[in-house]
Amino acid sequence: MQHLRLGRSSLRVSRLSLGAMGFGDTTWRSWVLALDDARAIFRRALDAGISVIDTCDYYSNGLSEEIVGTLVAEAGSRDALVIATKAGNPMGKGANDRGYSRKHLFAAVDASLRRLRTDHIDIYQTHIWDPATDLAEMMDAYDALIRSGKVLYVGITDMPFWQFASAQAHAATHQRSRFVSVQNHYNLLWREDERELLPYCRAEGIGLIPYSPMARGFLCGRGRREEGSRTERAKTDDFTYKLYGRASDETVVDAVTAVAVARGVTPAQIALAWVLSRPGITSPIIGATRLEQVDQAVAALDIRLTAEECSALESPYLPRPHRS
Repeated sequence: MQHLRLGRSSLRVSRLSLGAMGFGDTTWRSWVLALDDARAIFRRALDAGISVIDTCDYYSNGLSEEIVGTLVAEAGSRDALVIATKAGNPMGKGANDRGYSRKHLFAAVDASLRRLRTDHIDIYQTHIWDPATDLAEMMDAYDALIRSGKVLYVGITDMPFWQFASAQAHAATHQRSRFVSVQNHYNLLWREDERELLPYCRAEGIGLIPYSPMARGFLCGRGRREEGSRTERAKTDDFTYKLYGRASDETVVDAVTAVAVARGVTPAQIALAWVLSRPGITSPIIGATRLEQVDQAVAALDIRLTAEECSALESPYLPRPHRS
């Protein structure tokens, strides 16, 4: 397993990250894994050399973090791992049980540390974004968490580009810690960040750890969505169809399938190989819930797509209308 620097930081991360959204409680999402089943996925990932485990306080109402904490303790591998988690989504009914106020972030990090059974979080990230956030307060709070030793690095998930750039500018101007990573939505069906975010991150040396490289399974082929063969997630994850499903998306899926058939690999591996091939991408997040998904993702690291294959995969893409 190759390890790369996360942007300009000196932190080294594995070429793939394991997403733990699929570890938790089936009453939260029907397709997630309880502790015993999650353990097999976790151990297979560690055996393959994956060192980054990404979770969130919101996943299964904190149980995902608890499972990650238990598994890391069992493995005795805390120092070898990079644990990433997130805050921002509602974690209670109180007015300050969400968002990026100093009050919520200080409370949220302590709760995550307890669930993860650790004294520090390696990468602490924003989650679902609140556009009303006071950026200066947020950056000052993150800087204070780093100075306290509870957090080593900070990153973001999806955020309007202008607010991300403004937050970074505030941190630079006021000698605060800056974001070192971006966890963004990026795959062959969603390439909107190629307009501004990705060029900015490459220029500024910000590590990219995109989520949904297989588009929540949509890029795994039409058969996965056919009646009688749909996975549990395909049956229940209605958010997938809010993101994907245009006629042009289906054309991309067919192109992925054609390249996969010619290569003798799975469509998921081709979709992942394409994301890995993009400039600046450090460590895509895979949300495996079966052992073979881990094995196939690791094998995809050796796939080198040709220029002709990339053109076939990319040419059907239809950009979404720009929103100001």
